[in-house]
Amino acid sequence: MNLTVTGPGRTILATRITFLLAGIAMAVWAPLVPLAKARLGLDDGALGGLLLFLGIGSIIAMPITGVLTTRVGCRIVIVTAGVVVALVMPFLAVLDTWTGMAVALAIFGAAVGTVDVAMNVQAVMVERQAGRALMSGFHGLFSLGGIFGAGGVSLLIGAGVLPLHATVGVGLVALLLLAVAAPMLLPYGDDSGQKSPLFVVPKGAIVFLGVLSMIVFLAEGAVLDWSAVFLIANTGAGVAMAGLGYAVFSVAMAVGRLSGDRIRARLGERQVLLLGGIIAAAGFLVPLLMQSPVVGLLGFLLVGAGAANVVPVLFSAAGRSRTMPSGLAIASVTTVGYLGILVGPAAIGFVSDLTSLGTAFVLVALGMVFVGLSARVATR
Repeated sequence: MNLTVTGPGRTILATRITFLLAGIAMAVWAPLVPLAKARLGLDDGALGGLLLFLGIGSIIAMPITGVLTTRVGCRIVIVTAGVVVALVMPFLAVLDTWTGMAVALAIFGAAVGTVDVAMNVQAVMVERQAGRALMSGFHGLFSLGGIFGAGGVSLLIGAGVLPLHATVGVGLVALLLLAVAAPMLLPYGDDSGQKSPLFVVPKGAIVFLGVLSMIVFLAEGAVLDWSAVFLIANTGAGVAMAGLGYAVFSVAMAVGRLSGDRIRARLGERQVLLLGGIIAAAGFLVPLLMQSPVVGLLGFLLVGAGAANVVPVLFSAAGRSRTMPSGLAIASVTTVGYLGILVGPAAIGFVSDLTSLGTAFVLVALGMVFVGLSARVATR
């Protein structure tokens, strides 16, 4: 492959690499969660409070990123935040105080959130310039990154590699990917010629679509932050196997997203939403009925398969809405939706502390059932 070519090919490649990098970075945290829980001696409620700082960092950084990309360009923002992500990773594996972990998670969340927003800004512009659909493929690579990040760290730890050394290795890989992508990233951050507000208040049906997106993102966040803890506590899985929960989820998400356009064309959006919600709900419930590590992994595979194309369907529905201009509608749905992945895992921790993690997963499953049963209203 010639990396020196000009035109859309360079930026498409750079965007794909960035999504892969972001997926790896986000997923590294999944197998480290039970280790941090044990290292700090936390119960589920205290762990939920700690996880909230990951969301706080992201919530603070995401709106600012929109301004930064417009002023200094996607390249500078992505490279700077990407370096911070790689440097903070090892601290997540060794810090042994609640305060230290809270600060590290806030910085990590801010950096990952910054990369997330900036790469999606770039993706929108690249897709516009290429004149063809690319977004599903980009997000598919994010899921592939999740496989490499969670699976790689889990396998390394299972092979006896210290968590610190595993995260340093992944950080070096992240820096290498960043170095390859950097020269091809867009040096600007807005090619639409339009000025958008930093926050858009959802209106009409967009509020409902935003709530559905929030539930789906909450389910994804539950797998990221709680799958390993659940597998250890409820199925007796070892640390290495427990870390594979997010990896198998990412496998299913990647396959589902990469084939998502064909699936939607064959089944229709309404059926994708209905079946997706029901399958994802089953994924949360099956491990509660049959408590074994293998069944637990199968459950998280089902969650990924079911949830893979739900959000793209909801975004498409928002884009068709006449309540608001399509761009503002999608921005609104995204803003509301991200609340689920940012603060949802902490809420799961609090529910788990009051009742049990299994009960929290049942509530998430009921939310996904609601998403599926809302298919007719959401896609009309």
